[in-house]
Amino acid sequence: MKIFQTEDIRNVALIGAAKSGKTTLAENMVFEGKLINRKGATESKNTVSDYRPIETERGISVNASLLYTIYNDKKINILDTPGFSDFSGDIVACLTAADMAVFTVNAQSGVEATSENAWKYATKTNKPVVFFMNQLDHNNANFDDTIHQLKEYFGDKVTPVQFPVNSGEGFNSVIDLITMKMLVFKNGNGAPEIQDIPANLADKAEELHNELIEHAAEGDDALMEKFFEEGTLSAEDMEKGLHLGIINRDMYPVLCGAAKSGAGVTRLLEFLINACPSPAHVHPTKAVNGTEFHNSTEEAPAMFFFKISNEQNVGDVAMARIYGGTIAESQDLVNPRTGNKERISQLLVSNGKTRERVEKACAGDIISTIKLKDVRVNDSLVDAKIADTAFEAVPFPAPIFSTAIKAVNSQEDEKLGGILADFHKIDPTVITSMSRELKQNILQCQGEYHLNTIKWYLDNVHKIAVEFAAPKVPYRETITKTANADYRHKKQSGGSGQFGEVHMRLAPYYEGYTDPSDLQVRGKDEYDLPWGGKLIFCNCIVGGSIDARFMPAILKGINERLEEGPLTGSYARDIICYIYDGKMHPVDSNEMAFKIAGRMAFSAAFKNAGPKIMEPIYDLTVRMPEDMMGAVNTDLQSRRAIIMGMDADRNYQIIRARVPLAEMDRYSTSLSSLTSGRGTFTMEYAEYAQVPTDVQTKLLKAYEESKKDED
Repeated sequence: MKIFQTEDIRNVALIGAAKSGKTTLAENMVFEGKLINRKGATESKNTVSDYRPIETERGISVNASLLYTIYNDKKINILDTPGFSDFSGDIVACLTAADMAVFTVNAQSGVEATSENAWKYATKTNKPVVFFMNQLDHNNANFDDTIHQLKEYFGDKVTPVQFPVNSGEGFNSVIDLITMKMLVFKNGNGAPEIQDIPANLADKAEELHNELIEHAAEGDDALMEKFFEEGTLSAEDMEKGLHLGIINRDMYPVLCGAAKSGAGVTRLLEFLINACPSPAHVHPTKAVNGTEFHNSTEEAPAMFFFKISNEQNVGDVAMARIYGGTIAESQDLVNPRTGNKERISQLLVSNGKTRERVEKACAGDIISTIKLKDVRVNDSLVDAKIADTAFEAVPFPAPIFSTAIKAVNSQEDEKLGGILADFHKIDPTVITSMSRELKQNILQCQGEYHLNTIKWYLDNVHKIAVEFAAPKVPYRETITKTANADYRHKKQSGGSGQFGEVHMRLAPYYEGYTDPSDLQVRGKDEYDLPWGGKLIFCNCIVGGSIDARFMPAILKGINERLEEGPLTGSYARDIICYIYDGKMHPVDSNEMAFKIAGRMAFSAAFKNAGPKIMEPIYDLTVRMPEDMMGAVNTDLQSRRAIIMGMDADRNYQIIRARVPLAEMDRYSTSLSSLTSGRGTFTMEYAEYAQVPTDVQTKLLKAYEESKKDED
């Protein structure tokens, strides 16, 4: 295969709502490049992009796929991304690697919930956007309404470059506002027949053409001056202005077509080549250490791995963007994360599952490789001369859905842990951790659909049965007043026995507390507990009633009780413990006796010190359409949320609230249902706060019942 130079490469990510036609568009782009002889279809389960078993079964994209086409002797790398929000990790990863986004919009449905999700990540990654208004061959297609929605949601930078002549069944013609000609796609695919604009559309074309010229001129001072002098711009000048406007995100052009028939695809390919940036013309990419890469073959070899997929009979296939130099087969590079060398054994260009070996690839290209020893998503491979140079990590979205997971057969728990670790390697938005506190394996992901996809792989590929449960809430226990208690541990069973007596006072810890006047604090240790909060341990022994050598044992007993609080078994925190008296036996006292005495005295004092259960409170930010605010607000109030404030953002409202974690199980599913998929939220831990009395009563009763069941 020909080695393409940086100037002859374009890198695009296909983004947009689910069912907006991204995969069908990708199929046509590859077909127009004559890299396939026959177009597949999603309903026929034979597209180049959706080739994985789960995708052919479900009829949707679940993973991003790397494809390419060749048009007018230029290579266009295509990253076909999933449409559903649950797979946002792949969307942001592909946008990070691409130089621009082709945003498909369904001309029947307009701006959908998952359209907004795709736009959010295009904005976060600061990528130029070209809209492709798709499915204009459907009877319900409405160009003008869809343009209005695009402007309403995404701003006035949305600028038509084409408009349809005959949208609906039989659609095959568009007016091109750059060339000011009518393009007729008589056979769907292929180059269009170029005709003059019909008289009945001339005025509309002229009006939109002038608007396009103004937008194009705004991209460059020289073009603006020329526009003022001549009142117009040539097609060449327009494309130059569009080029600058697109790169700087000052303009979002809209092209038209019907991917199913292929109408408009060749013009889209031409537009991507002529008006959109090659890697040589995009803004430089900055590494973590500040080094800038300009996608030049003159720079040191450097590449970044943005996605890894596991393929049957192949293993891990790693996709990488080359930011500097030339990468060749058998080349040794250094992984800055590990400091180890990696050899590029095979360099591949990919069209879905079809891969072809190439000897080398230039800066700006996107390639695949296999058989790497230790490369993960977000890793870089660079020349040994710049071994400390790594690229910024993909800004993957934080998880919004949590569940406890375990193998039905407990003997397979270890196997399950390994499988989930492999999931995270391939998809960093899948996060698992074994919570020692909750005694659960917690799986976090992007939603229920994402979870169902993970389960599909567990059922069908790994053949391991699992079950899910709501995650337990990490409650904390504390006290609200002072209480004294003592405990004598005495055990005699022949020979040396065990004896230890501890007198203890507990008091609540808070900033600025003062020690009691009736006790003489002779020694004080302050501990920051691993689970938050503090323990203050004070030695107030006078007269040697307890030898100092037994104090660590008493502290150990207290710590054991802190790890399993007396109320519900949750961690305890924010407690001051005064050891003020006790007794020893010259023979039978030992560390074990004082550890037990300390633990039991602590439990007794704790229960008399106004014990309270505390729950984690999170700062919640919810964004939803204006007309859905009432339903969201009502739902939040039912979750014991306290509304902290509200803001407006165009057609959206933003609610800021504080809400207990205990009330947020499956909130992503509820919010999606309440807002027809348009609502989004973020959560951040804020503090621990005391639970209401009725909630505490329920928790205590539930804990008592669980203990009975164990007994």
